[in-house]
Amino acid sequence: MACEQPDSKSQESSNTVVIKEAFHTDRDEGDNVDSPAVWHGPDGQHWLLATAKEGDTIIAFDATDGSLIKRFGGSGAGAGQLERPNGIAVIDDLVLVVERDNRRIQLFSLPEFESQGSMTHEDLRLPYGLTVFQNDQQQYELYVTDNYNPALEGYPPQGELDERVHHFRFSLTGDSLQAEHMNLFGDITGEGVLHKVESIFADPVHNRLLIADEAFDQRSVKVYDLEGNFTGEVISDLYFTSEPEGIALYTCEDGSGYWIMTDQHESPENKFQVFERQSLDYIGTFKGEITRNTDGIWLTQQSFGDFPQGAFYPVHDDGSVTAIDWQQVASQLGLSYCD
Repeated sequence: MACEQPDSKSQESSNTVVIKEAFHTDRDEGDNVDSPAVWHGPDGQHWLLATAKEGDTIIAFDATDGSLIKRFGGSGAGAGQLERPNGIAVIDDLVLVVERDNRRIQLFSLPEFESQGSMTHEDLRLPYGLTVFQNDQQQYELYVTDNYNPALEGYPPQGELDERVHHFRFSLTGDSLQAEHMNLFGDITGEGVLHKVESIFADPVHNRLLIADEAFDQRSVKVYDLEGNFTGEVISDLYFTSEPEGIALYTCEDGSGYWIMTDQHESPENKFQVFERQSLDYIGTFKGEITRNTDGIWLTQQSFGDFPQGAFYPVHDDGSVTAIDWQQVASQLGLSYCD
């Protein structure tokens, strides 16, 4: 089923608010920056990490002001090296990085950024995005999108799209990584078919995986459960005039919150759509003054620096990351905070 929609695209546009970015990291389009993540360390560190696909590095900025801290990685297939890093996620004091050209997900510990091992699978061919959370047994559940195709553009016939998402389960004891490949899934008929995939985000409270389908004739976000079954829910192309890209989730302990999803444009039409967490109903739209062509996004709810309610970090046009004060987003769209 499609989720609740506005009466028209003109109504949606009238709800768009423009918010001035708090800062903008130094640009280097040669890095081909794709996705950000934030780590709040035990000793007061606030790091904004970004994947540099062409530089084969992870760039660490100060999340409070965007200043450069250092770079990690370097080209290669060894431990600690990277080949076209794309998706990135932070959980606890771990960083997980999807390496498209090494066909693996590498784990690093913070703040040292030491490699703790990697995960792969014989059927993992062209990984892009990831999402991770901790289960009740203190293990980590990891989902990775696989945009395998005959070439780097396009996608296979529909009947061959049943391996679009990999599910791993892992734990880390000391320096020992234990990982198991749990599942591989994707519908091949009906509305749940995943044609062109990258962004994915899990909501274990509501047993959901939101997966963006970037194929132009789809331009939607499809909802699966954590076992790999399509739920019948689709956030339709009404909200995405270009590719749906990064996905983030504002979470409250009572199960409420908000989804934020990118409608990627190289023009000023680049914007971020906001939906109610449980119902998936559309709420409103915001965009930055300068932010364009956004791939990955990250939302932190922690209060720090000049961000009393956290901050939203979108990639800006392949070369940098901007920061938007979440308090401003909430105020202008009438969003609530967690109790």
